[in-house]
Amino acid sequence: MSVAGKNILIIGASSGIGRSVAEMCVEQGAKVITASRNNPDIPGTTFLPLDVTGDVDLSTLPDQLHGVVYAPGTINLKPFHRLSLDTFQSDLEINVLGAIKVLQAAFKQLKAAGDASVVLFSTVAAKLGMNFHSSIATSKGAIEGLGKSLAAEWSVHGIRVNMLSPSLTQTPLADRLLATPEKQEASNKRHPIGRFGQPEDLAHMCMLLLSDQGSWITGQVIGIDGGVGNLKP
Repeated sequence: MSVAGKNILIIGASSGIGRSVAEMCVEQGAKVITASRNNPDIPGTTFLPLDVTGDVDLSTLPDQLHGVVYAPGTINLKPFHRLSLDTFQSDLEINVLGAIKVLQAAFKQLKAAGDASVVLFSTVAAKLGMNFHSSIATSKGAIEGLGKSLAAEWSVHGIRVNMLSPSLTQTPLADRLLATPEKQEASNKRHPIGRFGQPEDLAHMCMLLLSDQGSWITGQVIGIDGGVGNLKP
């Protein structure tokens, strides 16, 4: 399973899952472009300053893109009646509209590659229905709809589109949810496999989808969630 020689654009590689994917791609010999507000300073990558809430210009990218990973995310966990409309709008702007802008801007380069892969990120809360997750589940549910539609529309161009759906994963966004040993142990117990996720758990599946070995996988929402999405021991 390799992405050697492929041009891979990773949006949101400053930390967490996006950074893990970028590091794995570099290790396997991919030509990696990271794009975010902050430079992740990952050796072997090219950095492109980008704020997905503003205008997205990808004209400086290579003529071909073999992969795009859109990894920005938000976590705003509150009762529905305490979530402002601004919070919903912000979550939609970062999770959905940002992805739309990036994919529209990158379409020409993805099409030129002839065999490209797009990886988007959902959440197990879009499937299960979980307390206090209404804002994030709304925006990530939209991502699933977008991804499936694009997988169908872009299949004629050889572009695959898949979504990874994690449960709680140890990233800076989730720090406050895992801030104490007690919270970590409680989270471990909620997962049938016995532990919460690590960025590498998602990154390894992402690498499969970006590689030639994932060439028959498209239009899928893949749960990488320690069993939470389907099991109740």
